[in-house]
Amino acid sequence: MSGPGAPDGGHIPVFLYHAVMEDPPAWIAEFTVTPKEFAAHLDAIVDSGMTPVTISALAGHLAGRAPLPSRPVLLTFDDGFADLPGPTAEALAERGLPATAYLTTGAIAPGGRSLLPPAPMMTLDAVAGLERAGMEIGSHTVTHAQLDTLSGADLARELRESKEVLEDALGHPVRHLAYPHGYNSAKVRASSARAGYETATAVRHALSSDRDERYRIARLIVRRAHTVTDVEAWLAGGGVRVAPYRDGPKTVAWRWYRRGRAVLRGPEFAG
Repeated sequence: MSGPGAPDGGHIPVFLYHAVMEDPPAWIAEFTVTPKEFAAHLDAIVDSGMTPVTISALAGHLAGRAPLPSRPVLLTFDDGFADLPGPTAEALAERGLPATAYLTTGAIAPGGRSLLPPAPMMTLDAVAGLERAGMEIGSHTVTHAQLDTLSGADLARELRESKEVLEDALGHPVRHLAYPHGYNSAKVRASSARAGYETATAVRHALSSDRDERYRIARLIVRRAHTVTDVEAWLAGGGVRVAPYRDGPKTVAWRWYRRGRAVLRGPEFAG
């Protein structure tokens, strides 16, 4: 499929970034790009002629409410690292690129607690400024736990409390969620819908499409080893799978292994 609502072939690239910094903590270094690399990625997106949109636009399309512009592309950011409301937001604004930021509230709220290892993080009082700068705000849970290993009560709390904290900071509903490290299941997806989220993004390292699942939207996880050539290939719809597709045996087996481990150790960091 090509034409309005998708790039050629029906592919929709949804980029997933974490930190943009020169000297990241070791635990997040693999998922960090330097400011120079980030600028090159953004310039490639601008040069592609694709239309950047937020997750709300994709949500409206998947729900049948409104068409997407021709050849859409999405930029998303997870966790809420300290660069986000500063140089990262500025780099996006300079190019007129909207984005969606999924924030781990336990890592950014005063007195909050999360499973994220130590790192420079933004603060909750900067959230409204992100929105004014052109970023849509979504939830990334409270603690960044592996959601598909939690009890029903703990899962509901992660989804509800993070949403409430962000809504209090912004003064309006927060309708979008990103699963920490993409970990999800049928139970997690159903719970996300019940909690009032309109969409949820996973990881999958695949292209999304105009047929993707609203509660398992595929994203392309950007690692420090990825180059502008990789970004250009994804923009063109190449190099990776296209969602939707079913989880493979390895993904299912890994989920069951992590669930068993969580029974012994308790909730663990999704990363």
